[in-house]
Amino acid sequence: MSQTDEAPPTASVTTAATDPSTDPSTDPSTGTAASPTGATGPADRPVAVVLGGSRGLGFLICRELLDRGHHVVVAARDTDELESAAGALSGHGPLTTEPCDVRDRHQVGELVGRVEQTLGPIEVLVTVAGIIQAAPAESLVLQEFEDAIDTMAWGPIHAAMTVLPHMRRRRRGRIGTVTSIGGMVSPPHLLPYATAKFAAVGFSDGLAAALSGTGVTATTVVPGLMRTGGHLHARFGGDAPAEYAWFAPVASMPLVSVDAERAARRIVDAVLAGRPIVVLTPLAWLAIRVRGLAPGTTTRVMGLAGRLLPRAPSDAGAETVEGTEARRRLASPLVDRLTTLGDRAARRNRE
Repeated sequence: MSQTDEAPPTASVTTAATDPSTDPSTDPSTGTAASPTGATGPADRPVAVVLGGSRGLGFLICRELLDRGHHVVVAARDTDELESAAGALSGHGPLTTEPCDVRDRHQVGELVGRVEQTLGPIEVLVTVAGIIQAAPAESLVLQEFEDAIDTMAWGPIHAAMTVLPHMRRRRRGRIGTVTSIGGMVSPPHLLPYATAKFAAVGFSDGLAAALSGTGVTATTVVPGLMRTGGHLHARFGGDAPAEYAWFAPVASMPLVSVDAERAARRIVDAVLAGRPIVVLTPLAWLAIRVRGLAPGTTTRVMGLAGRLLPRAPSDAGAETVEGTEARRRLASPLVDRLTTLGDRAARRNRE
């Protein structure tokens, strides 16, 4: 995901549902529209904002919220991706698209203000926006850390702290922050990602405690690996083809990664229920407990795993390339076969 210097347009695009038979009067946990917090938006639908909702896991969360009767505001940086997502989601319910870069607190503030004024109170906020760079530490520069932290740490902070005054005044609201097992156990060759995700976990978990008794809840979402198709948009440095060769199959294998549609359902369940934390996969649950029982041993194991991964070439610079380019350079039929499920997920999830 590339940074743009030009602020996005302030106009939003609203799409109505194509199914007029939707009944907005019942409970959201059953796939209909009544808000878990009691308030309603356009056509008696609670308003949900999903930051990073144009593709991947965010796209699936938008669809899940629409199917449960929310009016969903789909926000992302790329206007073309927003237009494509709106077309794919329009049959599920009413939605609005909003260009927004979560790294810019002014854009986030303008988005929240527009939504509150034009659609009604924001009842649900989910921050999903993320980037990932796979590379050995010696191939990284500060820019990778800045991009990761601005998107995945400052992004959730900008969003939550902007919407919180409105929610606290109403004494209701649901905030969900999608973090990662990489924010609980730092994996090798994903150092900027883990740095940002650790910050996101700390913020979201602390926020949940700070909001106790206010009627507003914050849910920390801790996924393990998910088959979203994100390996095609991840960025790879050092020996980029070799980094892609291990990352893409691991992110696609069924015994290691979880189906993203199932993950989206569990995320929405947890956020609407106001749960403080949800861990999505057994492997993530196990990793957290092992880390808690033996933190030093866990770090040493991660170090050994890192030594098995590709080394940085002596002549490599700080360039990173997108997964599609790393895949082209690798040109491995075997890796292509191992990523079959991930590639299918990418097509379904608009990656």
